[in-house]
Amino acid sequence: MKKKIIILGGGGHAKVVVDLIQRLDCFEVLGIVDIDKNKIGSSLLGINIIGSDEMLSEFSPKEVCLANGIGAVGSDSLHGKIFEKFSRMGYQFPVLCHPSAIVSSSVVMHEGVQIMAGSVVQAGVIVHKNAIINTRASVDHDCVIGSSVHIAPGVVLSGGVHIGANVHIGTGAVVIENIYIGESSLVGAGSVVICDVPSFVRVVGVPAKELI
Repeated sequence: MKKKIIILGGGGHAKVVVDLIQRLDCFEVLGIVDIDKNKIGSSLLGINIIGSDEMLSEFSPKEVCLANGIGAVGSDSLHGKIFEKFSRMGYQFPVLCHPSAIVSSSVVMHEGVQIMAGSVVQAGVIVHKNAIINTRASVDHDCVIGSSVHIAPGVVLSGGVHIGANVHIGTGAVVIENIYIGESSLVGAGSVVICDVPSFVRVVGVPAKELI
């Protein structure tokens, strides 16, 4: 019997999550909820937006699991906050891994991790809860990805990179081997990171430098 699931958020990332879940064919999608009540009655890829977040109280955590369809942008994103809110209420978030992703059997993926189409995740990688490894990202051996991190499309992480919680690595960024990126920092799209990044900063450019 398929596990019942509800998707949180009705935007662009939710559309990608819907497509992923449909390809897995192991969940019964009951619908999508979104904080924007104007979206109620519309749909994404044939899945109806059935209400706002408040209606989840109608479903017991024993009856349904949740998928985080809210995209993560920046260190203070709703993606992390909504995961923590519903986790505290007892809801579970399954790991979602696209069939086209290449993921080593030694990779450790915690609750709510999403691995999107075409991504490559190599041996020894640890991905903590609620992290996104987005389309065609490459994560090499022994990287550690913190909770609620967003590795955006096309990012390349060389081996041994450690990323703290709530970090956003922008589209197409490159991080060389053994770099540490502190929590709640942001790496701009297309940047090349060649030295450690402190917590709570923004870095951009080639090579990446802190924005003052």
